[in-house]
Amino acid sequence: MLHIPILRQGVPYESVEKTTLVHHATGEPVAQVSQANSGMLRRDIVRMNDAVLERFTVRELMDMTRKAAELFIGGTLPLGDGAQSFDDYITQLSATTGMPIGYCRRNAQKIHKVLDDIEEVVTGLTRGFDLSILDSGYGKHDGRTLSFYREGRIFGAVLPSNSPGVHSLWIPAAVLKAPIVLKPGREEPWTPYRVIEALAAAGVPREAFGFYPTDHGGAGELLRSVNRSMLFGGGATVKPYENDPAVELHGPGYSKIILGADAADDWEKYVDVMVGSIEANGGRSCINCSAIWTPKHGAKIAGAVAKKLAQRKALPTDDPDAVLAAFANPVVAEQIDAAITQGLRDGSAVDLAEKHRGTPRLARIGRCAFLQPALIWCGDREHPLANREFLFPYASVVECPTAEMPSTIGPSLIVTAITKDQTLIKALMDSPHVDRLNVGAIPTFQISWDQPHEGNLFEHLYRQRAFQIEAA
Repeated sequence: MLHIPILRQGVPYESVEKTTLVHHATGEPVAQVSQANSGMLRRDIVRMNDAVLERFTVRELMDMTRKAAELFIGGTLPLGDGAQSFDDYITQLSATTGMPIGYCRRNAQKIHKVLDDIEEVVTGLTRGFDLSILDSGYGKHDGRTLSFYREGRIFGAVLPSNSPGVHSLWIPAAVLKAPIVLKPGREEPWTPYRVIEALAAAGVPREAFGFYPTDHGGAGELLRSVNRSMLFGGGATVKPYENDPAVELHGPGYSKIILGADAADDWEKYVDVMVGSIEANGGRSCINCSAIWTPKHGAKIAGAVAKKLAQRKALPTDDPDAVLAAFANPVVAEQIDAAITQGLRDGSAVDLAEKHRGTPRLARIGRCAFLQPALIWCGDREHPLANREFLFPYASVVECPTAEMPSTIGPSLIVTAITKDQTLIKALMDSPHVDRLNVGAIPTFQISWDQPHEGNLFEHLYRQRAFQIEAA
């Protein structure tokens, strides 16, 4: 059987303890994955050479990263004792996660884009100063002397299984000279392992990488042992680290589309933007829209959006028309469905997508469970389902006066504000709860990679120092 090893400073290691990944549809074993314990993580991180990438310039590391882009999407790369083609990767990724094949390929293209456009990405993170300053330690920018030092001596990430595209977020750390330690999601070791192998094949030293499949305790040890980290997970997972500046959190997005009073009468123009924002990536990303806020026409908007979403049905993941991801563990789908059903019990909200579809949200194909899209029309914006997020195409529609929206929408990773009302735009720009703001009919999933996403990785890893040098 295929074996996915631990990578200890880039060296494959087979442990005694392993978990078995199975095919989401057949239950057949796909691979065994070596498991690391907390002690191994702690010892290995202490032993990592935190300066291993300092011998390269940022420009050299960017050149390697661009080379890795082509290897990631077109090369045959090591995988344990064997090799993996790109098509193998896509098939294996879909098999263990339940993601449609087309969805896997689109997300792989996102990763390729970040690897290939790494200079644009890093320039956006650093706001355009001369990157050679990170090589020499100081330099001039706009007539000022700048100096930075790397606080993130070892960078770590606790990764999810829900969307391969998120792995593009940690890639710039290698260009910024920080060795990387990764804990992959249980069902999704494929993408981070392949990215590491692509970077290593492109010339980045293998000893700059650690790859540690592990349990919850191991994930906590990783976060404690590195200097700076990213943590992906649900609300309960990220909450204990809310006040830890060393951990950059990537939790629920609660992303929203807002219609201004000046745009609400023309809501029909924006239905496709709403639907696309809800269903892109199978509805599994923090950048999916999970709520639509409008000052009027809420019921009509909800009905039109629900009618389109209801056309998306559960299909096997290898079907070219598949857009919904399967839940390899049916219990998870059942729990989500039960939570929504409970929220609808008092009758003050209704799932209009289910009504249009005429079939239940929860669907089964063989041993797999699917959740078909839900569009909840909430008569009250305080309803428990009005500000929720789930791992499938789910959104609510609520009515609220535009003047009250900025103070009541709550924390939102992305807000798409369809309006020309400068008062509303200014209030959203001033809000500390809006992480990314799109003004106009821009889908919530449309990311500009030259801008930070849910935190700035450069600022997470580096700190600017005061610096003066005597003139010659």
